[in-house]
Amino acid sequence: MIPCQKVEFNGLKIPMYTLNTVVIGSGAAGLNCVNRLYREMQETGVKNPQDQVALITRGMGLGTSHNSGSDKQTYYKMGQELDKAEDFAKTLTAGGCTNGDVAFIEGANSLRGFFRLADLGVPFPHNEKGGFVGYKTDHDPRQRGTSAGPWTSRFMVRKLTAEFKLYGITCFNHFHLLSIITDSKGEACGALCVDMAKQKDKNHGLVLFNVRNIVNGTGGPGDLYEISVYPKGQMGSYAAVLEAGARAHNLTESQFGLASLNPRWNLSGTYQQVIPRYFSTDQKGGDVQEFLTPWFEDMPTLATDIFLKGYQWPFDHDKVDNYGSSIIDIIVQNEMINKGRRVYMDFRENPRSTGKLKAFRLKEMHEEALVYLEKSGALQATPIERLAHMNQPSIDLYKEMGVDLWKEPLEIGICSQHCNGGVAVDAWWETTVPHLFVIGELAGTHGVKRPGGSALNAGQVGSMRAAQRIAHAYAQEPLAASKFEKLATAQLKRFTKVIDGVKTPGAKALDAAQLKKTIQHRMSEYGGMVRSLEGVRKAIADARAEFEALNKGGLKQKAAGYMLAAEVRELVIAQLAFLEAIHGILERGGGSRGSHLVTDPKGKKPHAALGDEWRFIPENMELRNEILGITYDVKTTQFKRSITLPNPAPAANECWFENTWAEYRKAEVFRKEKSDKMTPYEIYK
Repeated sequence: MIPCQKVEFNGLKIPMYTLNTVVIGSGAAGLNCVNRLYREMQETGVKNPQDQVALITRGMGLGTSHNSGSDKQTYYKMGQELDKAEDFAKTLTAGGCTNGDVAFIEGANSLRGFFRLADLGVPFPHNEKGGFVGYKTDHDPRQRGTSAGPWTSRFMVRKLTAEFKLYGITCFNHFHLLSIITDSKGEACGALCVDMAKQKDKNHGLVLFNVRNIVNGTGGPGDLYEISVYPKGQMGSYAAVLEAGARAHNLTESQFGLASLNPRWNLSGTYQQVIPRYFSTDQKGGDVQEFLTPWFEDMPTLATDIFLKGYQWPFDHDKVDNYGSSIIDIIVQNEMINKGRRVYMDFRENPRSTGKLKAFRLKEMHEEALVYLEKSGALQATPIERLAHMNQPSIDLYKEMGVDLWKEPLEIGICSQHCNGGVAVDAWWETTVPHLFVIGELAGTHGVKRPGGSALNAGQVGSMRAAQRIAHAYAQEPLAASKFEKLATAQLKRFTKVIDGVKTPGAKALDAAQLKKTIQHRMSEYGGMVRSLEGVRKAIADARAEFEALNKGGLKQKAAGYMLAAEVRELVIAQLAFLEAIHGILERGGGSRGSHLVTDPKGKKPHAALGDEWRFIPENMELRNEILGITYDVKTTQFKRSITLPNPAPAANECWFENTWAEYRKAEVFRKEKSDKMTPYEIYK
């Protein structure tokens, strides 16, 4: 049993748990980490490891891993052809702004993570000889991807949860991280959380954790955006990590792509490869238009572009010219945002012909699409029939969520889908704050572009590496209770003041619900797929004014308790971090790159018929050789930008078995590779 005692603070009695490590977040990365940590501690001889590690989560079964995915959600494994870790790292770093040492580790440990999941029961398909087959996905030159269907990551979570329950590890369910506590050396030493079921209690539901290590796997910034495919409520603990002093980087690099709005789901893979009809309506559902056809010279090009969105799914500014597949995203965005119309995909019909475009015929599609469909035996008359033939689970999935694709269309949009950046981590997924680890999407191990599905691999490898480091190098006792209580006092004082302000708001308190909507709209408008330097400057000015008003007047909410206000306060800080990073890269002349388009009156149009507001500037490729970082100063509430060079991938070297074995037995291998290259070489000016 984990020791618990009460800490007295201003008449409140706050529970305090003392243990070695807390893992925050119950997605695929968090669960793998806590399970691995338990097993690694067992191997090192720790007695009752279930009393030394615990899981903290806002809710088992919540979050992105369990509640989202795509048509072919991939786990990025080694391919069927000759493939080495060095090759894997080259693919992961090809997009730029990525640390090669971390990429090499993700490659070297990919198979280990993949086969562990397969052995736990994730139903990755294999052939009659037991070989796991794969396919190419976006930004993947080899067939490294595989899939267990649209619920791949949910399978991962459920199998890892079953393993978690076997170990008897304590789960603090429905808890939310408010703050990470650091000591005089700047090392993480504890966490302040809230038991959300007790936020109305006298002590506000506050709970302290006195620990040696914190592993944060709370996911991406879904709730930052108005148009988002993330599960509702998914927000990531960006504010807590930034306030602890950890550096974030590559916050400029988010992915955007086609997704249904209700339910929220990525429309990639087979959903596009069956070539559904696209159409738009006015806001009331009238004035139906085949809005795609006027932009294309012929039906085969239009149909093939739709097909290519299957494995060129995220918007990519490099795939705009000459009727590249990402012109579809721009036309959809133009229809929704610029024209104010609603856009739909309909699987019951093929694309309709209008104007000069001839009728759709499968046999007239471009070779890449036609060969794929022929090999798949998907030459049925309608998209829904082709979808049922190739991927019936993708239809079943929507049926489970209340939508019958045989009977109705899907309303769609260009949605925020994944953040390639995040918190800067080293080769053990430890941040710039010692003893604070970040795993999963919250860790910024991806750069400008990432191969599809590689985030799942990164989460499994990073969580394993963090567990190994902790069990073999950071297994020391946490601080003495009296010393920790003194360090925790400052955070208790700070947050009880915030909470009291929410429960008894003043006249100038901002409405939390309204502020959340404002933040989300601003991020989708200025920090989404389409960006401009002028627009981001305006967004920062408005966001900074709100932040100052919040600090002076506080927040209020209609519901009892304070959790909504606490979450909105975190969104305010996260919003500023993302906008400051975006402003930094645009100010340096980064131009359009990755999954965003930077508009400028001096730029060129992606299509001759588009308005001048769509003129965009090309990417400054030199900036792929540097990484833009962001750190936050709690005292001044200001952000500082910095530049680091990406770490190179290690050269291939031969390790002498006897020496490696000796280092392994002494646990020296788990103490190596502490990156000394995470210090900015140039302060941003």
